[in-house]
Amino acid sequence: MEKKNLLTYEGLQKLETELQELKVVKRKEVAQKIKEAREQGDLSENAEYDAAKDEQRDIEARIEEIEKILKNAEVVVEDEVDLDKINVGCCVKIFDCEFEEELEYKIVGSTEANSLQGKISNESPVGKALIGAKVGDTVSIETQAGVLEYKVLEIQRSN
Repeated sequence: MEKKNLLTYEGLQKLETELQELKVVKRKEVAQKIKEAREQGDLSENAEYDAAKDEQRDIEARIEEIEKILKNAEVVVEDEVDLDKINVGCCVKIFDCEFEEELEYKIVGSTEANSLQGKISNESPVGKALIGAKVGDTVSIETQAGVLEYKVLEIQRSN
């Protein structure tokens, strides 16, 4: 059985919008590029044709990937997230004991994870360790860089 893809409502909407854009707009654009490249004659030495076919392959692969994610999607209703303990769909404020700094993360499913946006996966080492922790708990995480210790300061709904 395939694993469920946990998504926040925002993540679900993003994927649905991207899928619509790929199917409706990008497919037409690339079909037009292929048509124009074909009209130039000899396809064996036609870089535009090759590039358009590559782009078409990439678009179709992404459409297939999104459809697979959505087929197994389980949406986390963020308004119903239990704020007594950390779970997917909540924002957490933690204190890094080693570097003595506060960090804020949103816990999301693996398909939405983006460390640059402060979104960490429930399947990442940090995410796994934080899931189920309560305010005041200190969690230890074994990483390649050594043991990290975080104290949970706050759990809140994402905005």
